[in-house]
Amino acid sequence: MSTSGLLREWGWSDELPNPESAYIHIPFCSHRCGYCNFSLLANRSDLFERYLAALEAELRSLEIPRPVTTLFLGGGTPSILPLQQTERLLRLLAHWLPLHGDAPEWSIEANPLDVTQEKLELWMSFGIRRISLGGQSFDAKKLKVLERDHSPSQLQHAIELAQQFMTSVSLDLIFAAPGETLDVWRQDIETAIACKVDHLSTYGLTYEKGARFWGLRSRNQLPVVTEETELEMYAFAIDTLPAAGLEHYEISNFARQGHECRHNQTYWNGEAWWAFGPSAARY
Repeated sequence: MSTSGLLREWGWSDELPNPESAYIHIPFCSHRCGYCNFSLLANRSDLFERYLAALEAELRSLEIPRPVTTLFLGGGTPSILPLQQTERLLRLLAHWLPLHGDAPEWSIEANPLDVTQEKLELWMSFGIRRISLGGQSFDAKKLKVLERDHSPSQLQHAIELAQQFMTSVSLDLIFAAPGETLDVWRQDIETAIACKVDHLSTYGLTYEKGARFWGLRSRNQLPVVTEETELEMYAFAIDTLPAAGLEHYEISNFARQGHECRHNQTYWNGEAWWAFGPSAARY
């Protein structure tokens, strides 16, 4: 008997549930950070138009528009697209994956240097109300180690500007960076709290095969943080952020009430979702 036949015999349906969420992968970055092994293309703006054409062809496979309650633009760096190509992308998504429901959630990941008033106004005009900033740290030395392209002041400016337009501002922070101390991490957490972000994602640095840091670590060329120190850093976040009003609602995520990422909860709850783009995995 075929696999599909066995599944039917066991009570499984060939029909997938109608997804209420969608993820779009935008695979471009200005450069690849040393810790990153994500599926992306660095410094390839020449492929923006070809990507959008391919995405449009993929979306046409839906045949009819599919309303969703959450839509997430991830990457790569979705905010890297210039205004004209961003508008083309958003028009495509607004047609094929229109938001519906009482409180739909449309999120975009953004690099701090890409956050401008013009882009914020464009994103907002299409219904994007949630931004996730890949800040990673407020410490200049740590940002240099992580090979980020922004300064602490530029990150703070991006947060302040985003708060003028977005309903929810989320921030990513990395801990256990090479050579990082607990004091540096404490300062990162305390600065994030002072910035009054609505959502905070804290990620322990992982050394992934294929990333430049993997090779440096294997040759003992990086001052790797001990597991004990990394645990102290995680524990500090768990103890400190809820006391500041950010509930620890997922392993790495903290949010003020009503600012949880509903799109990510789709994954955690095992619900169905659409996915489009070169490295997007569908339910």
